[in-house]
Amino acid sequence: MTQNIYDDPNFFAGYSALPRSQQGLDGAGEWPTLRALVPPLDAADVVDLGCGFGWFCRWARTQGAASVLGVDVSTNMLARAAADTADSAITYRQADLEELRLPVAAFDLVYSSLTLHYLRDLPRLVGEIARALRPGGSFVASVEHPTYTAPTSPAWVTLGGHDVWPLDGYLLEGPRVTDWLAPGVVKQHRTIATYVGALLEAGMQLTALVEWGPSDDDLVAHPDWTRERDRSPFLLLAASCRTQ
Repeated sequence: MTQNIYDDPNFFAGYSALPRSQQGLDGAGEWPTLRALVPPLDAADVVDLGCGFGWFCRWARTQGAASVLGVDVSTNMLARAAADTADSAITYRQADLEELRLPVAAFDLVYSSLTLHYLRDLPRLVGEIARALRPGGSFVASVEHPTYTAPTSPAWVTLGGHDVWPLDGYLLEGPRVTDWLAPGVVKQHRTIATYVGALLEAGMQLTALVEWGPSDDDLVAHPDWTRERDRSPFLLLAASCRTQ
């Protein structure tokens, strides 16, 4: 079963205070780039895996989606999502993504933001996603970049007068325990090749791969993001379901 860290009171309190939790999609630096990967949603059926507070679910409806299903393991997240949603075309479902079953050929878009790096069995879920997409449908996802999940004891070091972030066992995939908002948060480290390979193995076609970093304009508005140019914090992926 997925570690349900979002129902830990201390973690949830810290997460709720983050800019992306208070400002929604506009509080996520990578959102404009991720949004550009989302196909037109007019009359589309959409599922958001790891929907959190439901920000993307509600946005998808403003873009013309016919129906949106938000799935999350966290009771706290879903309670907040339901409280902030007044739209009968949006439904929320509590489920562990490690065990999730989706109807076959039911969705035009499967979306997931910063969730897949918590899952142990990525190939199983990606296979489920491929089966759930209609021919020509799209999968769009963001994950914590592997250069973030690799270190077991994060620490900046100075080499040649420049601050750098040393990688720790990048090719050694598996669980990494970190203290982020609460102690003992478990994330699954895997390489970029493994993420891409899971999509290809499921029969999907990779259409975009972006290692996100702040633009010059981003740094004007957020000078504290400067270090994010030393290593990408987010890996963005898009894939399509083959028509045959």
